[in-house]
Amino acid sequence: MSLTRLVLSSGRSVDLAELRLSSTYGGMLEGYPCKPVNDMRIKGLVRAAERAFPGTPVHLVPPPREHPDQYAGAFGPVEILPSVACVGLFSSTALDPAHDPVSYRSGLAVVWFQPTPRVPSGCDAEPTLRELPWERLAQDHEL
Repeated sequence: MSLTRLVLSSGRSVDLAELRLSSTYGGMLEGYPCKPVNDMRIKGLVRAAERAFPGTPVHLVPPPREHPDQYAGAFGPVEILPSVACVGLFSSTALDPAHDPVSYRSGLAVVWFQPTPRVPSGCDAEPTLRELPWERLAQDHEL
């Protein structure tokens, strides 16, 4: 049973089987949000998704990056990502029509950022999440 179902822009329905939410800057003891910090955070989330879901392709939805007019420190200008980092495991019907629809599903792990800790659902998910090119990114697997 899935946590929720999303309808992608393509019309494909995908089920969210697992969702991990964390504060984008939780645990940041020193420094400030900037490109090097954000890039490390993003790479860490992608690696965590690869470890959590081995054998499943992982896709990063490029996050929006805000650049407020603040003092630039030693690591460059302030750059802020949305406050909630998300790692989700999605599944849908098989991509290959030759695969038995009862025995096969397609899957994709996705890393994205959003402003609130709400679970995406239906057609109300973040637009960038709904625009996933599922057929290009996901992979079939036998149940």
